[in-house]
Amino acid sequence: MTEPKDLALRDIHLPGEISFWPPAPGWWILVALIIAAVAGGIWLYRHNRQLKLSATRMAREQLQLIVAHYHSDKDPLELLQQLSVLLRRLSISLYPRTEVASLTGQAWLEFLDRQSAQQHFSIGSGRLLSEAPYRRTVDAAEAEQVLQYCQHWIDKIGTGKRR
Repeated sequence: MTEPKDLALRDIHLPGEISFWPPAPGWWILVALIIAAVAGGIWLYRHNRQLKLSATRMAREQLQLIVAHYHSDKDPLELLQQLSVLLRRLSISLYPRTEVASLTGQAWLEFLDRQSAQQHFSIGSGRLLSEAPYRRTVDAAEAEQVLQYCQHWIDKIGTGKRR
Protein backbone atom coordinates (compact mmCIF):
# COMPACT_ATOMS: atom_id res chain seq x y z
CA MET A 1 0.00 0.00 0.00
CA THR A 2 1.25 3.47 -0.71
CA GLU A 3 1.82 5.93 1.95
CA PRO A 4 -0.39 9.10 1.90
CA LYS A 5 2.68 11.26 1.88
CA ASP A 6 3.80 9.60 -1.32
CA LEU A 7 0.54 10.40 -3.12
CA ALA A 8 0.45 13.37 -5.46
CA LEU A 9 -2.28 15.18 -3.54
CA ARG A 10 -2.58 18.94 -3.32
CA ASP A 11 -3.88 20.95 -0.41
CA ILE A 12 -7.53 22.13 -0.39
CA HIS A 13 -7.95 25.41 -2.26
CA LEU A 14 -10.66 27.78 -1.04
CA PRO A 15 -12.64 29.77 -3.60
CA GLY A 16 -11.78 33.42 -4.06
CA GLU A 17 -13.52 36.13 -2.04
CA ILE A 18 -17.00 37.04 -3.20
CA SER A 19 -16.99 40.42 -4.92
CA PHE A 20 -19.70 42.97 -4.30
CA TRP A 21 -19.80 43.72 -8.03
CA PRO A 22 -21.65 42.69 -10.09
CA PRO A 23 -24.62 42.17 -7.79
CA ALA A 24 -26.82 39.13 -8.00
CA PRO A 25 -29.92 39.33 -10.24
CA GLY A 26 -32.18 39.72 -7.21
CA TRP A 27 -30.53 43.02 -6.33
CA TRP A 28 -31.05 44.31 -9.88
CA ILE A 29 -34.72 43.41 -9.64
CA LEU A 30 -35.01 45.14 -6.27
CA VAL A 31 -33.40 48.32 -7.61
CA ALA A 32 -35.72 48.27 -10.62
CA LEU A 33 -38.76 47.88 -8.34
CA ILE A 34 -37.64 50.77 -6.14
CA ILE A 35 -37.12 53.01 -9.17
CA ALA A 36 -40.53 52.02 -10.53
CA ALA A 37 -42.19 52.72 -7.16
CA VAL A 38 -40.57 56.16 -6.89
CA ALA A 39 -41.50 57.03 -10.49
CA GLY A 40 -45.06 55.82 -9.89
CA GLY A 41 -45.31 57.89 -6.72
CA ILE A 42 -44.11 61.01 -8.49
CA TRP A 43 -46.56 60.44 -11.34
CA LEU A 44 -49.44 59.85 -8.91
CA TYR A 45 -48.58 63.01 -6.95
CA ARG A 46 -48.46 65.11 -10.12
CA HIS A 47 -51.65 63.56 -11.48
CA ASN A 48 -53.56 64.25 -8.25
CA ARG A 49 -52.20 67.80 -8.11
CA GLN A 50 -53.27 68.39 -11.70
CA LEU A 51 -56.77 67.10 -10.92
CA LYS A 52 -56.94 69.38 -7.90
CA LEU A 53 -55.83 72.41 -9.91
CA SER A 54 -58.30 71.54 -12.64
CA ALA A 55 -61.16 71.23 -10.15
CA THR A 56 -60.38 74.53 -8.45
CA ARG A 57 -59.98 76.29 -11.80
CA MET A 58 -63.39 75.03 -12.88
CA ALA A 59 -64.85 76.06 -9.51
CA ARG A 60 -63.49 79.58 -9.97
CA GLU A 61 -65.06 79.75 -13.42
CA GLN A 62 -68.37 78.49 -12.05
CA LEU A 63 -68.16 81.04 -9.23
CA GLN A 64 -67.78 83.83 -11.78
CA LEU A 65 -70.94 82.59 -13.52
CA ILE A 66 -72.79 82.48 -10.20
CA VAL A 67 -71.72 86.04 -9.38
CA ALA A 68 -72.77 87.26 -12.82
CA HIS A 69 -76.13 85.55 -12.42
CA TYR A 70 -76.55 87.07 -8.96
CA HIS A 71 -75.80 90.59 -10.25
CA SER A 72 -78.51 90.20 -12.85
CA ASP A 73 -81.12 88.55 -10.57
CA LYS A 74 -80.30 90.01 -7.13
CA ASP A 75 -81.77 86.91 -5.43
CA PRO A 76 -79.70 86.17 -2.30
CA LEU A 77 -81.47 82.86 -1.61
CA GLU A 78 -80.55 81.52 -5.03
CA LEU A 79 -77.00 82.81 -4.60
CA LEU A 80 -76.61 80.90 -1.34
CA GLN A 81 -78.06 77.74 -2.84
CA GLN A 82 -75.69 77.88 -5.81
CA LEU A 83 -72.71 78.58 -3.55
CA SER A 84 -73.59 75.61 -1.36
CA VAL A 85 -73.82 73.33 -4.39
CA LEU A 86 -70.52 74.63 -5.75
CA LEU A 87 -68.66 74.09 -2.47
CA ARG A 88 -70.15 70.62 -2.13
CA ARG A 89 -69.11 69.62 -5.66
CA LEU A 90 -65.60 70.96 -5.21
CA SER A 91 -65.21 69.23 -1.85
CA ILE A 92 -66.34 65.90 -3.28
CA SER A 93 -63.83 66.35 -6.10
CA LEU A 94 -60.92 67.08 -3.77
CA TYR A 95 -61.61 64.94 -0.72
CA PRO A 96 -62.72 61.34 -0.25
CA ARG A 97 -66.40 60.99 -1.01
CA THR A 98 -66.94 59.00 2.18
CA GLU A 99 -65.56 61.91 4.20
CA VAL A 100 -67.56 64.70 2.56
CA ALA A 101 -70.74 63.47 0.87
CA SER A 102 -72.68 62.67 4.03
CA LEU A 103 -71.89 65.91 5.87
CA THR A 104 -74.83 68.20 6.57
CA GLY A 105 -75.66 71.11 8.83
CA GLN A 106 -73.09 72.00 11.47
CA ALA A 107 -70.76 69.13 10.48
CA TRP A 108 -70.62 70.48 6.91
CA LEU A 109 -69.85 74.00 8.11
CA GLU A 110 -67.14 72.75 10.46
CA PHE A 111 -65.59 70.80 7.58
CA LEU A 112 -65.43 74.01 5.52
CA ASP A 113 -63.85 75.82 8.46
CA ARG A 114 -61.20 73.12 8.95
CA GLN A 115 -60.13 73.39 5.33
CA SER A 116 -59.82 77.18 5.42
CA ALA A 117 -58.38 77.33 8.96
CA GLN A 118 -60.95 79.99 9.86
CA GLN A 119 -64.39 79.92 11.40
CA HIS A 120 -66.40 81.95 8.92
CA PHE A 121 -68.86 79.16 8.23
CA SER A 122 -69.65 77.55 11.58
CA ILE A 123 -69.68 80.76 13.62
CA GLY A 124 -69.89 83.68 11.20
CA SER A 125 -72.47 84.58 8.61
CA GLY A 126 -71.37 81.56 6.61
CA ARG A 127 -73.99 79.66 8.60
CA LEU A 128 -76.42 80.89 5.97
CA LEU A 129 -75.22 78.09 3.70
CA SER A 130 -77.09 75.61 5.86
CA GLU A 131 -79.84 77.94 7.13
CA ALA A 132 -80.89 79.64 3.88
CA PRO A 133 -83.12 76.82 2.58
CA TYR A 134 -85.30 77.26 5.68
CA ARG A 135 -85.59 81.04 5.49
CA ARG A 136 -88.04 83.07 3.47
CA THR A 137 -85.71 86.00 3.01
CA VAL A 138 -82.02 86.64 3.40
CA ASP A 139 -80.26 89.96 3.73
CA ALA A 140 -78.31 90.71 0.55
CA ALA A 141 -75.34 92.05 2.52
CA GLU A 142 -75.07 88.79 4.46
CA ALA A 143 -75.32 86.76 1.25
CA GLU A 144 -72.56 88.83 -0.31
CA GLN A 145 -70.41 88.27 2.79
CA VAL A 146 -70.93 84.51 2.37
CA LEU A 147 -69.92 84.95 -1.27
CA GLN A 148 -66.65 86.52 -0.10
CA TYR A 149 -66.09 83.62 2.31
CA CYS A 150 -66.66 81.12 -0.49
CA GLN A 151 -64.24 82.93 -2.79
CA HIS A 152 -61.64 82.92 -0.04
CA TRP A 153 -62.30 79.21 0.64
CA ILE A 154 -61.86 78.26 -3.01
CA ASP A 155 -58.69 80.36 -3.29
CA LYS A 156 -57.22 78.81 -0.14
CA ILE A 157 -58.03 75.27 -1.30
CA GLY A 158 -56.64 76.04 -4.76
CA THR A 159 -53.28 77.18 -3.41
CA GLY A 160 -52.85 73.95 -1.48
CA LYS A 161 -52.77 75.57 1.95
CA ARG A 162 -55.06 73.06 3.62
CA ARG A 163 -55.20 71.84 7.17
